[in-house]
Order: sequence, then structure tokens, then C-alpha cells
Amino acid sequence: MTKKPFYITTPIYYPSGDLHIGHTYTTVAADAMKRFKTLTGYDAYMLTGTDEHGQKIQKKAEEAGVTPQEFVDGQIDKIKKLWKLMNIDYDQFIRTTDEEHVKTIQRIFEKLYEQGDIYKGKYEGHYCTPCESFWTDSQLVDGCCPDCGRPVQDASEEAYFFKMSKYADRLMKYIEEHPDFIQPESRKNEMVKNFLEPGLQDLCVSRTSFDWGVPVTFDKKHVVYVWMDALPNYISALGYLNDKENLMDKYWPADVHLVGKDIIRFHTIYWPIFLMALGLELPKHVYGHGWILIKGGKMGKSFGNVVDPVELADTYGVDALRYHVLSDMKKGADGNYSEDMLVNKINVNLANDLGNLLSRTAAMTAKYFDGVIPDAREEEPVDEELISLAEKTPGMMEADMDNFDPAQALEDLFTLVSRANKYIDETQPWVLGKDEMKRARLASVLYNLTETLRYIAVLIEPFMPETGGKMAQELLLTPEERTWESLKHFGGYQAGKKIERHAPLFPRIEKKPSEEAKEEKKPAKKEKKQAKKEEKKKEEGKKDEKITIEEFSKPELVVGRIVKSERHPNADRLLVNQVDIGEESPRQIVSGISQWYTPEELTGKSVVVCVNLKPAKLRGVVSDGMLLAAEEGDTVSLLEADKKLSPGSKIR
Repeated sequence: MTKKPFYITTPIYYPSGDLHIGHTYTTVAADAMKRFKTLTGYDAYMLTGTDEHGQKIQKKAEEAGVTPQEFVDGQIDKIKKLWKLMNIDYDQFIRTTDEEHVKTIQRIFEKLYEQGDIYKGKYEGHYCTPCESFWTDSQLVDGCCPDCGRPVQDASEEAYFFKMSKYADRLMKYIEEHPDFIQPESRKNEMVKNFLEPGLQDLCVSRTSFDWGVPVTFDKKHVVYVWMDALPNYISALGYLNDKENLMDKYWPADVHLVGKDIIRFHTIYWPIFLMALGLELPKHVYGHGWILIKGGKMGKSFGNVVDPVELADTYGVDALRYHVLSDMKKGADGNYSEDMLVNKINVNLANDLGNLLSRTAAMTAKYFDGVIPDAREEEPVDEELISLAEKTPGMMEADMDNFDPAQALEDLFTLVSRANKYIDETQPWVLGKDEMKRARLASVLYNLTETLRYIAVLIEPFMPETGGKMAQELLLTPEERTWESLKHFGGYQAGKKIERHAPLFPRIEKKPSEEAKEEKKPAKKEKKQAKKEEKKKEEGKKDEKITIEEFSKPELVVGRIVKSERHPNADRLLVNQVDIGEESPRQIVSGISQWYTPEELTGKSVVVCVNLKPAKLRGVVSDGMLLAAEEGDTVSLLEADKKLSPGSKIR
């Protein structure tokens, strides 16, 4: 059976400096999509590479005292090593200095010139060297580049221009007829409103003020300018108008160009118009993801806030970093990075939820069955929800990935992880293990957990390859048990294997405070110590202190039913709950209980709510009330009300 092809590309990166985790996101996301498509039976092909021409590269080479070619050659190994470290399984790495790519660009330029789409003129305006973009007076923001905010230089030189305006109406019509061509929707609206509707200007496609580029064959003092040189890499890699193996028939049009939102204009306006002029099909989708923000701002070398992915991977592990960047970038939104968020996700999602699920299952199997699970299938109603969710999860994740949403796919997968942990609490295998008459039931429970872990191992591998591989090894999965087809029906795990306990998948991380944080704490240390002593005295005094009935009645306590719960967008330890307290609409209450409860566990609970607290903002989200809980040691437990009581019932 011939596999259906799937072609995914990343942007080609400038080899002019270290890549930060923002660049890493794009390539990791493309890799996860490619691996997932391969799992589901596609012939997936991934392209990445480097954009090596232009004035910026030439300047950096001059500063380094080497030729431009020597400069870019010295950068390539560093980029390839990073992709190897991050487990990027690309099929081709293209360089715009490759001989075959140069041939493609020269032949495209000749073709478009001969058919009248390129003409010679003179450029007068402004130029931003870092962005390699030309701007008119009206496009500048406070006299600076609208993209990066840096100063621009006046520019005047002979150049060739491409007739963008000739194809503008055709592109607009195409976008209207293919509403999912540009994703997400917000990016499409931006391109139409800000660029297409005001009208397109013809595009400068050659330069004479520097010579590091692809020479124009019929006018050697010109080199092809960046976007007409860079964008066609997606087809030169497939052998278009050059002597490479012809893969155009197999993989073109691309299924998706995955790019950052800062370059989506070039991929959704310039590139499709170039393709129209060449008579080629347009890519099926262009997806412009958000940025990874740090302290609310864009990350970049010029901002002095670059986070090195190599250091993070060395400190916390490659899969932990992959999980963090993939799970945090919600569709259409920017992501956020902080080391505290990364550590919290490792401890809560990876160590507590996933790691403990595997460790507990393996430990109980070793304790009660010497590591060997018999093929027992004694089903009870409590099993149905876990089994049903396990069978649904692959399809849900496939829909998410078809929608270019790895974050949602991981959320769906970790919902299954949470449900399996809840299943342990519901079935209480440690109680079953005390009763010899319930041994068959215990075997069924452990089989269900092991089979669920098999699902998780298979589904997590595209996102976290090392983790999926380790889980498969610990569960002794055969190649047949790691296929997409094997996930169609629950029960594919071959019982009778002897599972052994291993080291934790993700050990908890005790993060030490940074030196900067220590310095900030020093001045307040004495004051805090004194305040603690005074507080202790007060508390001791309160033990014998009695209150009046009026004081007791000040907090207004009612029964509330949690109708919806989800994770806080900016704080992993917080959950945002919608609580029905008998009012016209539910109250939004934020609680710091994600370490002890998942959103799925909270939904439907009847709890005790204090409703007359002043509303407060917790990490940007309004909270109007408080859920009451009891604390003992490291455990926190919500106070629950009888479910027979209606929401809003007063507690006296």
C-alpha cells in the first residue's frame, strides 16, 4: 500500500548567531508533526536549513576577517549539532549556498524576467539591514523599522523589481476561496487588512550595493535579493529547475510551511505570488505561530534576553525542554518562558503525573505478581471511563495535529495520564492486594494501567522521543505494540511479560534560588525573621482566644459546584474554576491546587466556597471567591459538600 506523502518545512535560519529557544520551538514543532504523521501512516518529509546570503552576513564576515563563505561554513555545524541534540529528524538540510539551489534561483529569475514579471528600476527609500527589508516613509514607526524597531538607512540604488500588484487580486481571491490557507485566523485577517487591502507595491528583488548573493545571470552587477533567494528553497530542495532528484511530483504542494508570525507576511503574500507567476500550486497551509516571550517581551539577541537551548537541555534534559516549548505555545497565542515554569512543569506534569504513573504501576506489578501480569480481564463499571478515554485519545490527538496544535494534543494526552492516576485512587490496588479472593480483579486493574501506559508511550514518542522509547523499553513493547493500528482497540498489550522497576522517568528537581534572587532576599531576611516571631506569638495567643457569633458569621460560606476547571494560562500551579453558587452565572475562582487536583478531577465536585471575599487578580486572571481546603503535611484536600445540596445552599 502506497503511503500518502506529507511535506512540512521550517523557515531557513540565518547562520549569523546562536539560535535561542524561540527558533527551537519552530523546528521541534515541525519535528513532532512529522513524527506524528509518520506514526499515523504517512510518508512524511521534513525540510530545514539555512539562509546564507545578504548584506548582514557579508558585514559579519568582514568584521570576523573572513570571506562570507568561510563565515557561514563555520556556523553550519553549530546549527546541525543543536538539531541533533534536540532530536530533530529532518530529511533534508538545505543551504542557499548549495550549487543546486543557486541554479534554481537563477532560472526562476530568468523565467520571471522573460515573461515580464521582473523589470529594472531604481529604489529610493529606507532599508533595515537586520531585517533585510525595504520600507517607505508611511511604513516607518517613529522613523524606525516597523518589524524590529531599529533605525533604518536611506537607500538609493539600481534594482530589479517584481510586479506584485499584478497578482494581488488573484491572491485575494485564492485566500477567500481557501479560508484555511493562512492559519490561525488572526494571521489571515492581519495579512488581508494590513497588506492586501491597502494595495501591494512592487517588490525589490535585486541589489547592487553588496555582492554576497546569487548573481543575476544576465546582469552580473546584481545579486538576487533575500526573499526571492530564500523562499524558493522549499522547491529547490525538491529538484525544481535544477539537477537534483525530482521530488516535486511526490511532495509538492507542501502540506504546511510552519513559520514564526514575524515572517508570515513573506510566506503568505510574496511566496504565493511567486508561485502563481511560476505556474505552480500554492502550499496547502501556512501556519504562523506566536513568539516565546520572556517577562512579557520578545526574545532576541538585541534585547539581551536570549535563552540558550543547549544549556537548558544539558540541565533539564532534551525531552523536558521539548515538552515545555510544545505544551506552552497555545494555538494563535504567544508562549511564555521562565525557568520556574519549566521546573514546575517537570515536577508536576512529568515527574508527579507521568513518572509516578509508570513507577507505581511497575512497583505494584512487581509486588503482587513478581512483575508478570496475567491475562485477566475482569471488567467493572469503573474501568469503562479509562478504557473509553484511552481509545478516544489517539483520534483526538490526530485531529489536534491536523489542526497544527501540538499543545492541545499534549493536553489531550496528559488528560489520559491524569485519568489513569485517578483510576489508581478509585480501584485502590493496595486494598485489593490484601484479599486473595480479589486477585483476578487486581490483575485486571494492573493490566488496564499497563495497557494505558502502552497507549501513552506510543502517543508521546513524536513529542518526546527519548521518553517514548524509555517507556516502551520498560514495558517491553514489541514493534507491533508500538503501531498506530495497535491503538484502535484497548487490550493490545501482550500479557505475561516480566516488567522490572527502573529509575524514575523524570526525577523531581529542587531548584536552587539564583544568585540574583538571593541578593534580593538578603535585605529583607531580618525583617522577615522578626515578623515570623511576632506572627508566631499572635497565633499562640489566638489558640485560647474565643470569637463571637458575629465574628464567625462574617465569612459567607455556601455550597458550590465546579462546572468547569482549566489550567491557568500563566501559572502552572493555579487552576481557574467556574463555580455554580446558585447565581445567574458561575463565579470564576482561581485556586493554587494543581499539585493535588487535575481539572478533570475537580469538574463536578461540590465544594465549600467563601463568596464575600474582595475579588483579586492572580497572575492576570480575576478570582472572585475562595475554595476552602484542609492541609496536613504535604497534602491539601478540598472541603466537599454533600452532592444532594443545591449550589448556593448556605453553610451555617
